[in-house]
Amino acid sequence: MRNHFALIAVLALAGCATASPTYLKDGRQGLSINCSGEAMKWQQCYDKAATSCASGHYTILDRNGVPVAADDQSITADLGNYKNRNMVITCK
Repeated sequence: MRNHFALIAVLALAGCATASPTYLKDGRQGLSINCSGEAMKWQQCYDKAATSCASGHYTILDRNGVPVAADDQSITADLGNYKNRNMVITCK
């Protein structure tokens, strides 16, 4: 039973995208959004970007990691393949 609680805690923490301030080459401030992991999708990056900007609007300057597929809404997991997803944005 104790193992189940530990697993639930780990999964809860793994499902959150993170945003960190960063500085662009031209000196402007931007945000680096990370939504890596099996349980994550690109949508978590987009949601985090929208909630991180006061207006809810942003411009994507760079995006790298697993390509955005047309079927990105699928619920199947690619087990054994840790997926990296990062993007850099500026708020509008």
